Amino acid sequence: MSDGACISAATLYRDAVARRRAFRLPGYPTLAEAGFDGDYVSPIQMSSGNLTGPMLISKDWLDAPSAARHHAQLSRTGYLPDNPFNRVIDKVLAMLGLARADIYITPVFHLLVSKRSSTIPPAHARACFKAVGQYELLGRRPVALGTDSARVLRAFGIDHVPAPHPSARIGSFDLRASRIADAVARA
Repeated sequence: MSDGACISAATLYRDAVARRRAFRLPGYPTLAEAGFDGDYVSPIQMSSGNLTGPMLISKDWLDAPSAARHHAQLSRTGYLPDNPFNRVIDKVLAMLGLARADIYITPVFHLLVSKRSSTIPPAHARACFKAVGQYELLGRRPVALGTDSARVLRAFGIDHVPAPHPSARIGSFDLRASRIADAVARA
């Protein structure tokens, strides 16, 4: 990528960060309100924020109670390595010979949900993606992790590669990782 394109991607990313900071929906805490306001769109980008790497889009980052309970660790790394989502992502990376620093992970919904595995109304997910997420694409063809993110990307006509959500209750971690790795290779 040329220096001009890097500057452009960095500028677009800073705009997405500003958009995330401005986005609000009643009933959902913001990252700032939970003590996670940083120079990222989602805290997981502290470790997985490569602006030119493969893009993985999930439903949400984390629920408010888990974010509060694990605040110290999340403030350092942006993710919980022992949860199923990240254990599967680590298997994906091993299969592809990549590190977290080589990829970009983001949710379609940039606010905190009230409990783990909360349902986000599709209108709320679309509103957040319209306000924030679409500005993170930077010309990449994303991998949609799960049906919630795929539904949002389809609503916006965004070409993507579908894959199971890493935390889906289908198959083994290895099976999910294999399917996600295949999707990343196709993206």
